[in-house]
Amino acid sequence: MRLAVAKSTLESLLINLQPFLEKKDTSQITSHILLIASNDHLTTKATDLEIGLKIDTEHVNIQTDGKATANGKKLLDIVRILKEGDIVLETIEDTLHIRQDNSRFKLPMFNAEEFPAFPEMDNLPSIEIDSMQLIQMFKKVSPAIDTNNPKYELNGALLNIKENEIDVVGTDTRRLAIGKIPNKNSTTLSMIIPKKAILEIQKLFFDQIEIHYSETNLIITSPGYYFFTRLINGKYPDYERIIPKSVKYSLTLPKTKIIEAIKQITIISQEIKMTFEPESIVFKSLGDENSEAQTQIDISTGFEDNFVLAVNSRYLLDFLSHIDTETFTMGLNEPNLPFIVESGNFATVIMPIII
Repeated sequence: MRLAVAKSTLESLLINLQPFLEKKDTSQITSHILLIASNDHLTTKATDLEIGLKIDTEHVNIQTDGKATANGKKLLDIVRILKEGDIVLETIEDTLHIRQDNSRFKLPMFNAEEFPAFPEMDNLPSIEIDSMQLIQMFKKVSPAIDTNNPKYELNGALLNIKENEIDVVGTDTRRLAIGKIPNKNSTTLSMIIPKKAILEIQKLFFDQIEIHYSETNLIITSPGYYFFTRLINGKYPDYERIIPKSVKYSLTLPKTKIIEAIKQITIISQEIKMTFEPESIVFKSLGDENSEAQTQIDISTGFEDNFVLAVNSRYLLDFLSHIDTETFTMGLNEPNLPFIVESGNFATVIMPIII
């Protein structure tokens, strides 16, 4: 294989592929990127066996067809220190040579034929959905998805496809975020997508995507890109049981003022106490006896008696930072019961702190 490619093009490809590499064990071929030069374009692949990405680009001068592998991190480090302009990649025996002007590097290769195969998309069923809405909903629920939970199914988002809508759900057991996408579906199914895959989908895709699935994999394609992730095998909790069916108190609150008040308190403590008085909401820090923060906003709450709610402020801020409306709804029952915050088709159920 021999090719010449602009530094900017190669660097962009390698940056996109980094999250898909095995980083802990560089003796594995999954720590390498696969390069395939063929038919006047370059295909690059990376996978840690759980997720994978393939990128096709035509902005390459292919001089000799062929395949190569190279440690993805080291190759990116080399490309980053080179100047703007073309970089020549060439395979000589069992090494990949990287050249630009007077600079020379070489990296050992694995056998390219042993690079893990990607799942095939042919004949797989597809999901018809507004891709922009789906990606936006992934962004909204992803902060609530757990990480490293012993219940492996909680380390991903549930995509629950129903006849008239699609639910996107994430939970870390202290809160549950749910987004609803109106959609007519001929097939109903559920799948759990790992959080790592959810985060990469948000970075890679914007529109014009096609989604295919099997029992074990989800595949997303767009022009030039092919992404796959293994699905989490497990039973997701009955999230609909957690959503309050009714609330005693429903308040419409101003987003900006609530965010400003919460951020003032979080200078001292992430755990806050909100006291809903008839004509105001008082925000106060919890925890540190020697430090204190307090502020209030004047607003008619509808309460006759004070209602005190303690909460982890991050859960509220995660919700508020992902809504587009100027106001949102807060539904409350008792201070020690889960409460719900809602805006349009997105909601979060939050467990309060018991004080």
